[in-house]
Amino acid sequence: MPNPKRRHSQKRTATRRAHDSLSTHSLSECPNCHERKMPHRACPKCGTYKGREVIEVAEKS
Repeated sequence: MPNPKRRHSQKRTATRRAHDSLSTHSLSECPNCHERKMPHRACPKCGTYKGREVIEVAEKS
């Protein structure tokens, strides 16, 4: 197996890693409770998805 003869410079390494940063999740608004949630998932706040309740959520007292 071939091995590198010289080390890569810091600029070359940083240039390669420029696209490795994480991006934020896209969020949509729940039509029922208007909380921010991830798209195509049940709302963790009210437990609804596509207009019907799919998760039982315990009420906060």
